[in-house]
Amino acid sequence: MTRRKTVKAPRRPTVRLPASLERYGAGEEGAAGTYGAADLEPDGDYDALEFAGLDLTGADGAGARFMDCALRRCVLDAARLPSARLIDSVLEEVRGAGTDLAGATLRDVELTDTRLGGVQLHGATLERVVVRGGKADFLNLRGARLTDVVFEDCVLAEPDFGDARLERVAFEGCAIQRADLSGARLTDVDLRGASELTLERGVDRLAGAVISPEQLLALAPVFAAQVGVAVRAVDDGG
Repeated sequence: MTRRKTVKAPRRPTVRLPASLERYGAGEEGAAGTYGAADLEPDGDYDALEFAGLDLTGADGAGARFMDCALRRCVLDAARLPSARLIDSVLEEVRGAGTDLAGATLRDVELTDTRLGGVQLHGATLERVVVRGGKADFLNLRGARLTDVVFEDCVLAEPDFGDARLERVAFEGCAIQRADLSGARLTDVDLRGASELTLERGVDRLAGAVISPEQLLALAPVFAAQVGVAVRAVDDGG
């Protein structure tokens, strides 16, 4: 008798920002959509601050700590934040291309409607994180550790989970396009809610995940290719 596999649901973050946050930097986003320039400090400590409508392009905040912070409508293009720590914080409508968050720690963090491209999160630790809405292209999570992470209603285009560790991770209403799972280790990963699921590499690493019957049918050619099975119709002369 086959036993049904149960999946442990992720524990979601409980972000409670202070009632009032001190404004950081040059101020609010302008009416014409321009951004006030601001900067960060390596190893800086940022507590109970609101970063609103700021241009942080190329800023260097390596090793910085953000506690009880809100980043809203900010630009993080090419910003350097390796080994940064974001704790009990929210990121809303943030744009980032080539942002360096290698080795960073995100704990009890909510990301909402973000637009990310080529963001480096390799070797990062994500714990109790929700990514809600928005789109991420070429997200590099190689060697990262994801625990209690939920992706909701977002688009993940060619995400790289190579050698990553995913535990209690759920994808709800997400489009996962051409993902790389090579060398990844999955435990209690729920893919059934993904609206789209295609894999570029690593179909053999799906052990520890749960998929729907429809997803199984869609992935059947990939599974067949993995084990060397040729699939042809009876009347196919090949």
